[in-house]
Amino acid sequence: MSGSALLVWSEELLNYDLGASHPMAPGRLEFTMALARDLDVFAGRHTRITAPRPASDNVLQLIHDPAYVAAVRGAPRRQSAQLYHTFGLGGEDNPIFARMHEASALVTGGTVDAARAVRSSGAQHAVNLAGGLHHAMPSRASGFCVYNDAAVAIAWLLADGVQRVAYVDVDAHHGDGVEAAFYGDPRVLTISLHESGYTAFPGTGFPEESGHGAAEGAAVNVALPPGTGDAGWLRAFHAVVPPLVRAFEPQILVTQLGCDTHRLDPLAQLNLTVDAHRHSYAVLHQLAHEVAGGRWVDRRRRLRDCAGRTPVVDPPARRDHR
Repeated sequence: MSGSALLVWSEELLNYDLGASHPMAPGRLEFTMALARDLDVFAGRHTRITAPRPASDNVLQLIHDPAYVAAVRGAPRRQSAQLYHTFGLGGEDNPIFARMHEASALVTGGTVDAARAVRSSGAQHAVNLAGGLHHAMPSRASGFCVYNDAAVAIAWLLADGVQRVAYVDVDAHHGDGVEAAFYGDPRVLTISLHESGYTAFPGTGFPEESGHGAAEGAAVNVALPPGTGDAGWLRAFHAVVPPLVRAFEPQILVTQLGCDTHRLDPLAQLNLTVDAHRHSYAVLHQLAHEVAGGRWVDRRRRLRDCAGRTPVVDPPARRDHR
């Protein structure tokens, strides 16, 4: 990979722990790091590792409501049905755990650190392996996600003066939280390729969800039928992602490279192989250099979910961002 690369990593990121039997159990990150070390992924002189810093309340509140941040901070001490009904905290998908705020703020801070490094030219590419919590809403946890690290990092970039950010989400599930955060902001292009909301969580991400006001057309959704494999998925990817990213001319490219599109992943019904994953990542890398001077921030939600529970949704539930 050309250009300098930064990995934001610390074993403290393993404290984002929804439980040993949960699909987002932190063991997946330990396995990822162990494999990367065995393969000497970090051996190159252009690659460095830095520990994340927790996002402050002020940074979190670029996206999240103060009342929600306060609820997350206090949740382990006062678990209640009210927290679930008001903020989505509790239950099977988003169980409350010890020091939940601190762990979630560290994951979010890691993605902000990655964005800061790319913005300041400290690195051309930066990744937070623990990130990708793209379902969290401003005042509600959703889909295993407490704070939305991607949306917060993009909001931080905008606050720092960046004028155009492209967000490309190739996770199997619609990137609804990031889309919702910028649904009316023409400075952010959001593109999500995902399994159709008729069959998959979160039940959104249909083509007519395209942004509003000055941002009409800046939200792009490609909803694919269950069973879509490499050929169909890559055809959709190539038809949509490169031409739109080139036309938008972002200053920074942010991606969500969730690999739950893989044919063996139990939480979705897409049928990709690692060959399609690798090809799409290579295209995104090339795009980052072509249109954004190599400035690329990535958050990878997981390499593979390892349990069979799917977030609760009643398809075809559809959110109206407007």
